[in-house]
Amino acid sequence: MNKIATGGNKGTDVKSDVFVELILNTGGGINIDLQSKLKTLFGKQIRSLAKDVLRFFEIKQASLKIEDTGALDFVLAARIESVVKQLIDTEKEYLLPQLEENKNGTAKDRFRLSRLYLPGNTPKLMINAGIHRPNGLILDLEDAVAPDKKFEARFIVRNALRNLRFYDTERMVRINQGKRGIDDLAFVIPHHANMILVPKCESAGDLIAVDRTIKLLRKKHRIEHQVWLMPIIESALGVIKAYEIATAVDSVAAMAIGLEDYTADLGTRRTNAGKESFFARSMVVNASRAAGIQPIDSVFTDVSDLEALAKNVRHSKALGFDGMGCIHPRQIKVIHENFAPDEVEIEKAEKIFLAFKEAKSKGLGVVSLDSKMIDPPVVKRAVATITLAINTGKLEKSRFSISNY
Repeated sequence: MNKIATGGNKGTDVKSDVFVELILNTGGGINIDLQSKLKTLFGKQIRSLAKDVLRFFEIKQASLKIEDTGALDFVLAARIESVVKQLIDTEKEYLLPQLEENKNGTAKDRFRLSRLYLPGNTPKLMINAGIHRPNGLILDLEDAVAPDKKFEARFIVRNALRNLRFYDTERMVRINQGKRGIDDLAFVIPHHANMILVPKCESAGDLIAVDRTIKLLRKKHRIEHQVWLMPIIESALGVIKAYEIATAVDSVAAMAIGLEDYTADLGTRRTNAGKESFFARSMVVNASRAAGIQPIDSVFTDVSDLEALAKNVRHSKALGFDGMGCIHPRQIKVIHENFAPDEVEIEKAEKIFLAFKEAKSKGLGVVSLDSKMIDPPVVKRAVATITLAINTGKLEKSRFSISNY
């Protein structure tokens, strides 16, 4: 059994984090070596929390070195727990009280125009992410975390779900592939994740195993709200099986495409024009619409070119996508503005909806506008456009009452 373990991050560019080294001893009690620029202000609090974590795991003889760069309590607790569990076998979890606001569920058809990826082992990028108001924050355990850091990232993500302020954004987690991803679920489902992103899906079986595990964990931990799934299509095989994946389980609320891995699988290069991915994106949109779920586009990786991003978003919208991913907060506003309906779309939607209301008030079973018949799917689309216009600030909410239309 190892007697020394380390965890966390350190370096000149590290902030809001902590690096810890734990040595189990045979005597001498608990010794804490604390290095922090905030030692004068918060040294007593840091030491107290560290001792409490060690006491919780019944560690009585140890040396703990802490190199702090302004870590919040949930980060410090996660780092210490991760090194403890490298050295001893225990199923106990050290959990700070969960914020009440982080226990709610979300609707299946919630707007998901934007989702911001946050590396699961980099706390500094999480702390204020919610104030940028994406529709979802993704705590990423997969590609954004180095293989040798995946174990300790689970504790950061778990604690973030409990103690990070999300500011009403949807709490999403991207798990790993295969068995590692199944094991990730035990760290996130009991702590009220709203949506699980399942990477590199290539068959219904990929989702069935995840869904089964989530149901067992929800029952065990008495989680009443639904946990939604967003499979990510990232290969040629996944594209061909898109509808099978979209309809695999009832908990699938959206389906995304990941174009970096998809174009690599094709053996081609991703371009801003997107001709190489037109077929795949169209397949994902069509499969999603056929399954009654949201189609979500890939991230745009050039965070410095906002003009190209805007063009990409408009193209994405034209293809039928409901949203897309982002990897930098500056992309959120551009995504929202360009997915929002324009004046022509809003005016048309208003006319359709008002015609529908008038026909309904008169008890008419048929709705027409400008001598054209309006069927239910058109009305539904108009309502969606109006709702999106309201949610993106393009239309005042007081102008329409669309509940129970």
